[in-house]
Amino acid sequence: MKKQLFIEESEARKLYATASPEFKQMLETTFGKEFFSMKITDRIKTYEDACNELGICAQLEVTLNELGFTPDEINLRKIKTITEALNEGWKADWNDSSQYKYYPWFKMSSGGFVFSSTGYGNSVAVAGSASRLCFATRELAKYAGEQFTKLYSDYILYQ
Repeated sequence: MKKQLFIEESEARKLYATASPEFKQMLETTFGKEFFSMKITDRIKTYEDACNELGICAQLEVTLNELGFTPDEINLRKIKTITEALNEGWKADWNDSSQYKYYPWFKMSSGGFVFSSTGYGNSVAVAGSASRLCFATRELAKYAGEQFTKLYSDYILYQ
């Protein structure tokens, strides 16, 4: 008797990390070896990608609007989801003053709202950088700032 197994991509990645060699081979045959070797920044290009990575359903903006959420609240939810996905399980430890916590930095220029740089903090939260929006590495903060500038802009500049 033959049975089929259906598995979400996010679950396949989780299982792959601790799978036996035989099961890894089966997963690679099903999804392709490159699927498991992709960097997180290659996998997360949109909010929907972040939801898929975390195995959650993308929020329905219409429903949230009907519930009274404002556009900046919806955008913050999206940024938090993207941050969680890009960090791949890393969470800032605010009790560890030697752990750097990186965040994207933006500025207003003649070209409008633009990604400027990345910053970091050890144990101090800087106004304008929320602890749940920190990244494990400078590279991830830079990527988020450049890839999701519009989303950050829509959140920060909402009036």
